[in-house]
Amino acid sequence: MLIRIGYDIELGVTAPTALIYMLQVHPSRAGDIVGGENTTISPPLATDFYRDGFDNQCARVRVPAGVTRVRLRNEAQVFDTGWPDPVNLGAYEYMPDQLPVETLRFLLPSRYCEVDGELLAFAWSTFGQVPKGWSLVQAICDYVHQHLVFDYQSARPTRTALEAWRERVGVCRDFTHLAITLCRCMNVPARYVTGYLGDIGIPPVPYPMDFSAWFEVYLGDRWWTFDARHNTPRIGRIKIAHGRDAADVPITMVFGNHTLERFEVVTEEVVG
Repeated sequence: MLIRIGYDIELGVTAPTALIYMLQVHPSRAGDIVGGENTTISPPLATDFYRDGFDNQCARVRVPAGVTRVRLRNEAQVFDTGWPDPVNLGAYEYMPDQLPVETLRFLLPSRYCEVDGELLAFAWSTFGQVPKGWSLVQAICDYVHQHLVFDYQSARPTRTALEAWRERVGVCRDFTHLAITLCRCMNVPARYVTGYLGDIGIPPVPYPMDFSAWFEVYLGDRWWTFDARHNTPRIGRIKIAHGRDAADVPITMVFGNHTLERFEVVTEEVVG
């Protein structure tokens, strides 16, 4: 199938600054983009493209004096198999001393994922007897899915995994942070993913379209997709970036005062 993706984001700025955006499709899906992405910046501004330490595609826009608004737009079509997220119930779990060294940073505490302390004790008391591997990660997803209530009105960009656990409410990033933290507490490498996820194969939901967050864990010899918010295999995920948590993968980041003037996201199956 073909999936149409895109965004229209406008930011107001008050002084010369730099704007970083992480909105390009991840290199792992670059071969699925039909005809490339069509990113435009209004007004046209000098832009530097680079890869970060997680191999995500990033861009720095240099905003000079006199510019008060920056508008980012993109539209593209991406080929997708149309299959749900793969499931491998037999995927096994490495002990920490056997993990590939590049996965170890996804076991450590990070900005929004407090692996030590209260959640560590809770994780081992709750999941310590669950069989390791896929069953353990699924048990964590089941718990987070039931423990948190999804509520856009409660969104807070500074909420950590521990705070979400205590408050029992959040949005997709909170479900993801809590699940990642519990996985890391149980010595399963877990990383945060941001990307597109539309209402493909499910009834439409009564929320405005947005970018989505889910997570990946390292089991066996690869990374596998899990989603504590939806807690079911989904069709049509298109990855933009991954990192230790949301702090590593900001959609946009402005160095200075700014306002969000427009935010529209599109992800839908191309029909006909």
